[in-house]
Amino acid sequence: MIDAHLDPTRKHDYVFLIDVKDGNPNGDPDAGGMPRTDPITGQGLITDVALKRKIRNTVTLIHQGKPGFEMYVEEGVALNPQIQRAYTEGGAKEGETGTAQEWMIRNFWDVRLFGAVMSVGDQKKHAGRARGPMQLTFSRSIDPITPLDAGITRVAPNKPEDLAKGKVTEMGNKHYVPYGLYRGHGFYSGALGAKAEVTPEDLAAYWQALTMMFDHDRASSRGEMALRGLYVFSHDDAYGRAPAHKLFDLIRVEPLEHSEARSWDEYADRISINGDKVPTGVTLTRLIH
Repeated sequence: MIDAHLDPTRKHDYVFLIDVKDGNPNGDPDAGGMPRTDPITGQGLITDVALKRKIRNTVTLIHQGKPGFEMYVEEGVALNPQIQRAYTEGGAKEGETGTAQEWMIRNFWDVRLFGAVMSVGDQKKHAGRARGPMQLTFSRSIDPITPLDAGITRVAPNKPEDLAKGKVTEMGNKHYVPYGLYRGHGFYSGALGAKAEVTPEDLAAYWQALTMMFDHDRASSRGEMALRGLYVFSHDDAYGRAPAHKLFDLIRVEPLEHSEARSWDEYADRISINGDKVPTGVTLTRLIH
């Protein structure tokens, strides 16, 4: 029997908790790379795009070279040549958009899971659009965060002539959050998963990547980041037995109501899970807790 959270024919809704210590979880290029924040509430934000990039990278690292686990959206790789492969390698003929799309879905893991726009470039040889069964929200910090800026120096200038002028150090800055606990939500449609022919192995790769993505994405700018909780509500059919928001309400994190938190320990005892109220036809699996 397939574990509930690995069954691609079911609907899955999930809650995840991410924390950061002395790092920048998701810089905002419109704000000079400062940590993203809600200007009204002061809560920190991490975009879904940032997390999907880490998930893709981790799946590639673990399943590199395995058929069906290539990535359509890959750093440093143009999209149009990826689409054209459906015609040069996949055997699609000009105008056979459906055939090209099937090849893309079959070969690219991220197209199967996240969907993709593949109607760019050659309008006679494209692969249309695929709706992805797996989607994520922005992650929002439980309490307001305190973005800080640390001045740093570098002792190796870029230009030799700077050394000749006696310029041996350069100043810079480093943006970081002392501590923040972020909550995000995700959704998987069993109906769309069946259409994309998502497999249990595909879902296993997703959950594994979600839990391990920070361990393989270390950088000085990101400090210490970890997935602190992952709670998956698996319905017993493709369409769901209860609205996702009602299930999410069963996982509660009591706010501190200030921005002075500095460690996970300050939240660890403030998480409550109303497992007794999980509706009939829904299974709760705690992958990280």
